[in-house]
Amino acid sequence: MGVAKVQVEPVDSAQNLSRGLSAGVASKRISTWQQFARHRLAVVGALIILVLTVLSIGAPWIARHDQYRTDISQYQKGPSSAHILGSDNSGRDVLSRLLHAGRISLSVGFVAVSISTSIGIVLGALAGYHGRWIDSMLMRLADIVLAFPALIIIITIVSVVGPSVWNIMLVIGLLSWPPTARLSRAQFLSLRERDFVIASRTIGASNRRIIFKHLLPNAIAPVIVAATFGMAHAILLEAGLSFLGLGVRPPRPTWGNMLSEAQSLSVLQSMPWLWIPPGAMIALAVLSINFIGDGLRDALDPRMQKR
Repeated sequence: MGVAKVQVEPVDSAQNLSRGLSAGVASKRISTWQQFARHRLAVVGALIILVLTVLSIGAPWIARHDQYRTDISQYQKGPSSAHILGSDNSGRDVLSRLLHAGRISLSVGFVAVSISTSIGIVLGALAGYHGRWIDSMLMRLADIVLAFPALIIIITIVSVVGPSVWNIMLVIGLLSWPPTARLSRAQFLSLRERDFVIASRTIGASNRRIIFKHLLPNAIAPVIVAATFGMAHAILLEAGLSFLGLGVRPPRPTWGNMLSEAQSLSVLQSMPWLWIPPGAMIALAVLSINFIGDGLRDALDPRMQKR
């Protein structure tokens, strides 16, 4: 009897593994988005931030009046068809200044957090992965930065170098990295002894590849959540500095210096259109960003996904 020959087609196991990993990553992203969408306040907060961003970017085209144009005939006029939110003590349109101020306040929050998060991730990754004297040196540096009151240091530095948008962004960013560095370090300390890291070392992967290709993607979730809350904190810091006269100098508007210009008792009592809009914008932006942070924390937490 002849023996039947059975032809077995080769299976590309590496290709199948790659497809499986890609499918797993896509499934995880879908699950994360679904979890975030279930957090109603986070979705509302994201929509509010999107609207504020669009209004701020489109301020030159949306606003009917120039933000710097003064009109003595409209001195401290209340809301009307000509000025929807009224005019300030120089006859300038409040709505126009409010929209343009959003560009500064939101930009400060975004840029300052980008600076602090970048520094925190790099230093935390180095400390957590290498350990020993590098870990000790970097964490002592973080302790030194945290030992001083951030607001006092920021006020001192801004007073020396001068108040401007870029100075405020840099100062807030350079003084806000220690919490992110500590969080990143903790993630790297817990991940560096995992099996996939040991396997990468075994096959000769460089430290740079292990950090950026394997460890960082697995450690980034809590850092993103911390960065979200840090953006709200940066907006509040900028508003506080501008209110004290150490932020962006008038006539360039920010929500903080608009509040500063409306701090007299007569304005607070009889001209609410000068202080309610900027105060509401600060509160709305900070609350919305905090809601987004809560939603991201729940969406990126594996325990919440299992529930």
